[in-house]
Amino acid sequence: MCYIAKNQYSGIFDNLMRIFILSFLLSYHLFSSTIFERYPSYSYVFSEFDIDSGYIFDYEFQQFITKNEKSLKRFYKNSLRRGSHYLPTFKYLLIDEGLSDLFIYLSMIESGLKSSALSPKKAAGLWQFMPSTARHYSLTVNGYIDERYDPISSTQAAINYLQKLHKDFGKWYLAVMAYNCGEGRVAKAIKLAQSDELSVLIDNERKYLPKETREYIKKILLLAMIGENITLGFDQLIPFESKYQDIVELTLPQESNLTLLAQKLEMPLRELLAINRHITKQTLLKKESNIIIPRDKLPHYYLRYETAIAQKQSPRDHLISYVAEANISIESLVKEYKSSLKEIFIANNFSKLTLAKGEMVLIPVTKEIFYRFSQ
Repeated sequence: MCYIAKNQYSGIFDNLMRIFILSFLLSYHLFSSTIFERYPSYSYVFSEFDIDSGYIFDYEFQQFITKNEKSLKRFYKNSLRRGSHYLPTFKYLLIDEGLSDLFIYLSMIESGLKSSALSPKKAAGLWQFMPSTARHYSLTVNGYIDERYDPISSTQAAINYLQKLHKDFGKWYLAVMAYNCGEGRVAKAIKLAQSDELSVLIDNERKYLPKETREYIKKILLLAMIGENITLGFDQLIPFESKYQDIVELTLPQESNLTLLAQKLEMPLRELLAINRHITKQTLLKKESNIIIPRDKLPHYYLRYETAIAQKQSPRDHLISYVAEANISIESLVKEYKSSLKEIFIANNFSKLTLAKGEMVLIPVTKEIFYRFSQ
């Protein structure tokens, strides 16, 4: 009787274990399904970082999503409010150099798109460069200029650095982690793990990489999934306010007066200096420098600022009349006819950046361009 009872209890225990395992697997499957439903952009995001789509099933990553999605959604919204005007330029530079535009989320995690960001370790700017790394990638860092705060120069340096890391490791997610903790740490982790698989390298028990790096890549992936849900139309756009929607970079000669420039752009000097954090302790430039202005201020720059200072004689002394067959940007005409925004604005006495269908514009061109298009 004793033997029979023992077997009965054993059978009951086995059945309970089977029920528990089946319940766990079912709940895990349902949990995974809700992740799919909340973030349909995950497959696109993973592919851009060279990550297998199966990583969405990783239990540690799913736990990370559950724990951090609310705070990262707030972070995303606040980052856009601070620096959404940088994004069009960032995306253009990244794509033009053959990188995914999803690397904007790396900058977002690094700095929250705060141009004046400075870490306790003295990493600075939108891409958080240390002084030594900045100089290695041709950024000027001295008492008057700190190009780590220049959104365009620092973005180009970050692109060059990421391309170098990708060349070294062969996968974008490895380049991202090396950006955070250094090439040596990632190379050592791969050697210890005898694998370069993401789930292996960032396993929380084996700890091949520092905790900061293990969470860093997860933050970027989740933030990208949040952002791309919106970009791809899966979620409603999170409302944000931004005074400037896009920026451009211009080169000013030595001794240019930023106070005069701000006056001609009709913007407060403090706002001009706020988007040019790389220009330090000066309003009269010590040397030729790159300056960032809002794109919608370009007409003011060419019509008011450049005409207020001496200009060299232009070789574009011929005019072509152009009638728009469809809506077209003035900048695209500049490229096609090898003209300049400044001279088009002055020749036509207007300050628009686009032409509507049927509108005519005079385009100053060189003699060679004039005869090429007149034939």
